[in-house]
Amino acid sequence: MKMHDETTRREWQGPEEILGFLGLEPGHVVVDMGAGSGFFALPASRRVGPRGTVYAVDTSVERLTRLHERAEDEGLENIRIRANAVEDYAVCEGCADLVLISNSLHDFHDQETALRHAFTSLKPGGLLADLDWKKEETIRDGDLIGPPVEIRFSEDEAVELIGGAGFEVESVEPSGEYFYLVRARRP
Repeated sequence: MKMHDETTRREWQGPEEILGFLGLEPGHVVVDMGAGSGFFALPASRRVGPRGTVYAVDTSVERLTRLHERAEDEGLENIRIRANAVEDYAVCEGCADLVLISNSLHDFHDQETALRHAFTSLKPGGLLADLDWKKEETIRDGDLIGPPVEIRFSEDEAVELIGGAGFEVESVEPSGEYFYLVRARRP
């Protein structure tokens, strides 16, 4: 399976466009669960501006260090880095306008606990966005990309997990060629 870098990922997944579609605005608070090196956290930081906050949560200290360096290089001071598993605790209680899970729900060891923490972190009416790989073999330029199909969630499986955590699912739609996007609200 071929791994992809950020440059090639941008060819088929545009974080700025997705964040705009999700309605992210200046002053918002975002929790990026599984933030990695900042593919979404950095554009979210720019979008929410100095009055907003982005909590970037990931288990990889190496990736979070890269995110921190990139944020410093850009002068972004509104990113709060949390080096822990998303299952460990909720980042905040009722503070977030958006919780983003990008290409990582299948990687969490305990999806139900992670989603409960997402629910706790959101303000009432706040948005959960689960952007994930379609449950099908993904081939680009002749190479398999993405996680193994057997660990991916189908759209129905993701909706069931998210609904089971107390969210009200608003929509499920394709997001580019390889992904789907589940939008759900905390009541």
